[in-house]
Amino acid sequence: MLSKEELNALREDYSQRGLRRAELDVDPLRQFNLWLAEAKERGILEPNAMTLATVDGSGRPWTRTVLLKMCDERGLVFFTNYDGAKAGHLAVCNLVALTFWWGGLERQVNITGRVEKTSGEESAEYFHSRPVSSQLGAWASAQSTVVADRAELEAKYAEVEAQYGQTEVPCPPHWGGFRVFPETLEFWQGRRSRLHDRFRYSRESGGGWKVERLAP
Repeated sequence: MLSKEELNALREDYSQRGLRRAELDVDPLRQFNLWLAEAKERGILEPNAMTLATVDGSGRPWTRTVLLKMCDERGLVFFTNYDGAKAGHLAVCNLVALTFWWGGLERQVNITGRVEKTSGEESAEYFHSRPVSSQLGAWASAQSTVVADRAELEAKYAEVEAQYGQTEVPCPPHWGGFRVFPETLEFWQGRRSRLHDRFRYSRESGGGWKVERLAP
């Protein structure tokens, strides 16, 4: 266990660059895609990994890391098991928060918004673009349920693998996507002395975006 002194000594003084209002695209999703592409070019491991925060029926917050799989003018999409815990939370409260952290660029993006399920066609299209092993895994795993041991999970996978053999694996009815429709997007660039640059886009009633600089 790290001591209090060791934890206190973990400190970075970010110095790569700053962020000015004039550099930002008028469209926050275009700006996000620019940063995402740069993170990919810099070789950051899984730059599409994002922390997803949800709230359950008792008001308890939960977070986990999921992968962004689509991003366009409509919003950001991830896929999951509709019978799992996160989908259960979203059935109760469709408001979410996302965080992308790209340490190699000293950058963070925070997003809030609401979610809706993607269409069955969109879900099936993405499902069949996945490796067959991942398709089989979607059938084999009853996400978020208790399993006795690893052997039970692997036995279920082998059963599904034998069932479908060389045939096309159908998209499970309990599996699909959620699209996040952003309401705010905050772009954070680390700076020296903790005087970071933060800009928040907020969706306005007319469909446009208001941009404000925030104190760090």
